[in-house]
Amino acid sequence: MGGTSVSAAKDSSGSKANGDSRQLDFILLNGLAGGIAGCAAKTVVAPLERVKILFQTSHSQFVHYSGHWNGLIKAARDIQTSYGISALFKGHSASLIRVFPYASINFLANEQFRSAVITSPEKETPLRRFLCGSMAGAISTFITYPLELIRTRLAFEIAQRNPSSWLDMLRKIYFEGHLYQGITPTMLGILPYAGTSFLTHDQVRDLLRSPTFAPYTLEAPSSTRLTAFAQLSCGAVAGIVAQTVSYPIDILRRRVQVASVVGTQSGILETIQRIYLERGVRGFYVGLTIGYVKMAPMVATSFYVYDRMKRFLGLIE
Repeated sequence: MGGTSVSAAKDSSGSKANGDSRQLDFILLNGLAGGIAGCAAKTVVAPLERVKILFQTSHSQFVHYSGHWNGLIKAARDIQTSYGISALFKGHSASLIRVFPYASINFLANEQFRSAVITSPEKETPLRRFLCGSMAGAISTFITYPLELIRTRLAFEIAQRNPSSWLDMLRKIYFEGHLYQGITPTMLGILPYAGTSFLTHDQVRDLLRSPTFAPYTLEAPSSTRLTAFAQLSCGAVAGIVAQTVSYPIDILRRRVQVASVVGTQSGILETIQRIYLERGVRGFYVGLTIGYVKMAPMVATSFYVYDRMKRFLGLIE
């Protein structure tokens, strides 16, 4: 009897250890899938992101382009002609250093929140999906925010003989005491953005799996696996909707992030007033066209690569 008890205890302990190991493997692999997805998405749209930041922050050298329908093309050409094609990717290394942990935490946290909050099909409601996405976005944003600030400050730099590296900028921001400069509008913006992004993606995905669209959107013989085009469409719609909802706050946070550089450091209310006095309501939507052009392929790539990486790593069928 004693031997049997000891053996059972060992089996129980071993099963628990194996279970913990499998859970850790799942978390690490899920995080890896999310990180790779985020890096792929950011690389696809890096030049658009550079121009968008210059427009959003009203950079004196490029602000005159922002009011034209082809301002994106003209600004990109100006940067490429004056500073070389590599200038279109300035700040991208810092972006990748930030986006890998951000996307990793974001996707992983959303999965964990979903498993805790949505415990049955009946609880798979739009509100719960929105809340899970919002919480995941808030956590990942707060943890990686200093790297986001470094990327924005690097992208804002234009004419300089000795351009800052991301380590130079990190030291500068650290000694200025501005590691979390602009965190308040950023957190206010990420809640609706992340929540809307995950919610819209999941809602469109469910729609495309419905009997009406299934013959055209599902890979045979699967009843759930979407085709590549359908997956990319889910992400593109999610990016456009989320960008529309959160864009004014995105403008505000960019302006706050570079305030100490341009010498106009002020609070959120003063920054809102300054934006309004400069351009009126339109000032809160400067660069939105670029936002659409950027967000559709970026979010589409992010969700698509995340799903494909999970399949590749054996996390889903």
